[in-house]
Amino acid sequence: MNFEPRTILLKDGRNCILRPTHPNDSEQMIDYLKTTANETPYLLRYPDEVTYTLENEREILGQVLESRDSVMMVAVVDDVIAGNCAINGLGNKRKIRHRCSLAIALKKEFWNLGIGTAMISYTTTLAKQIGYEQMELEVVDENTRAAQLYEKCGFRENGRHVRALKYDDGVYRDELIMSKLL
Repeated sequence: MNFEPRTILLKDGRNCILRPTHPNDSEQMIDYLKTTANETPYLLRYPDEVTYTLENEREILGQVLESRDSVMMVAVVDDVIAGNCAINGLGNKRKIRHRCSLAIALKKEFWNLGIGTAMISYTTTLAKQIGYEQMELEVVDENTRAAQLYEKCGFRENGRHVRALKYDDGVYRDELIMSKLL
């Protein structure tokens, strides 16, 4: 989905632009995905699992930009992709098309500047414009920082996926299921 960019003032005084991803972002997005996967164990992929080619990424970003029911947003600070946030419908069946999922990540150097809150707020506005009535996400149970952010943004815990993730060292982690009504 294409949408109007927004500029926000960060806690450190810099500006951040929240804008749609574009196929021209492909190279920087692949680097961003590898970086964030390396900086935290709470994302679904390991860095070596980021295997997109530039062509694949351009195609994905182009499809999302043209979509009417999905949003992919980047947060850009000093011409660097600091984070991204996406919403996607859970399906087109009538019983579930009122629901969307939220995914968000930030490079560690941009944590605690207000970007996550701003991205969730803006994607919530866009989700309502699309017609979604409920936004959902999953968060690793020990990722308390993220869970607190989601609660601040109106999400409430309503379930748990037991042993949802299995790390390479054999450790399992549960995921909390969170949602908010729009």
